[in-house]
Amino acid sequence: MRLSTKAQYAVRAMVSLSLNSDGAPMTIKDISAREGISLTYLEQLFVKLRRGKIVKSVRGPGGGYVLGRPAAQIQVDQIIDSVEETLVPVSCMQEDGSCACTDQCITHTVWQGLGEKIRAFLSSITLEDLTRDAQERLGIRKVN
Repeated sequence: MRLSTKAQYAVRAMVSLSLNSDGAPMTIKDISAREGISLTYLEQLFVKLRRGKIVKSVRGPGGGYVLGRPAAQIQVDQIIDSVEETLVPVSCMQEDGSCACTDQCITHTVWQGLGEKIRAFLSSITLEDLTRDAQERLGIRKVN
């Protein structure tokens, strides 16, 4: 299984926002420059992230985006869901775990179990966890 670029970029952008904003609005342009992600592509993702209440937009001079809620309350699966990506491991499986095949395949339980484990894993990781990991990797100390 391979997550799409859309899902990967959304998670990267959210870590960048959490890591670099210090609670102040951050522009998509800044995130684009930091992450090397197309500005146009990020604009499309942030529309979806805003609809999913993962981020909030701040208008006016000094505006940009802030987290929609504390990083500890944002799970990776929620970010991926917000950009409308599926977390099912095979193409014939529906989001609800049912099989799209005319006759349910004999290996359905394997793929359903895998999908549940993927979902459980991604829901166990918060944006705060990823931000803390990034701080450690980059040698950044946060003063609270």
